[in-house]
Amino acid sequence: MITLHTFGPAFGQPDPSPFVMKAMALLKLSGLPYTTDVFSGGLHLGPKGKRPYIVDDGLTVADSTFIRFYLEQKYGLDFDAHLTPQQKAATWAIEKMCEEHLYFAAIYFRWMVEENFQKGPATFFNKVPALIRPFIRVVARRKAANNLHAQGMGRHTEVEITQLACHDIDALAQMLGDADWFGGASPCAADASAGAIALACMCEHFDTPLLAKAKSHKNLVAYVERVQSRFFA
Repeated sequence: MITLHTFGPAFGQPDPSPFVMKAMALLKLSGLPYTTDVFSGGLHLGPKGKRPYIVDDGLTVADSTFIRFYLEQKYGLDFDAHLTPQQKAATWAIEKMCEEHLYFAAIYFRWMVEENFQKGPATFFNKVPALIRPFIRVVARRKAANNLHAQGMGRHTEVEITQLACHDIDALAQMLGDADWFGGASPCAADASAGAIALACMCEHFDTPLLAKAKSHKNLVAYVERVQSRFFA
């Protein structure tokens, strides 16, 4: 059986990582039986230094997109079988806008805004011995800031990051339109990704402009409700 390595529920959502939620959604779409292994602390996050990753018949596959490719190849699946080639290209673009752009805005508001950090990411280290806990939190936050700077999002002001993220969310709402899914009448691979990112943006645990912007689109609110019902009920 496939084992999906996760962080576990947090902040009122199935996982603090949208990419773990994406992998969960892909496995639900696949119909394959699987179990989860929740992170219990320590240094081992996975073969690429992050989660999710899966172990299947002794084979380890890391990264949510490569998990998708693996599932499709090994089990003869095609999450986008009902899409035209043009639709496949469009949904891939949607997926990557979410993962390579909007995601990093969400990370900024969780890690770099003090109030959100203290009630969010800072709690990841509650099991660390109290004497070194503040130091570990500083190091982890500095690493997050460096990653944001290297990716590019962290080079902008908070106002600019908000502007960019709001454009992404507006684009998602326009692309979804009146459809139930980005895959049309039924979900596709991009719904695992966009659904997870949209769910993260609408996390009520954090006070962010992403939450307000996403909630201003009735179709995105309804979409996230469908995502929760379909994949995380």
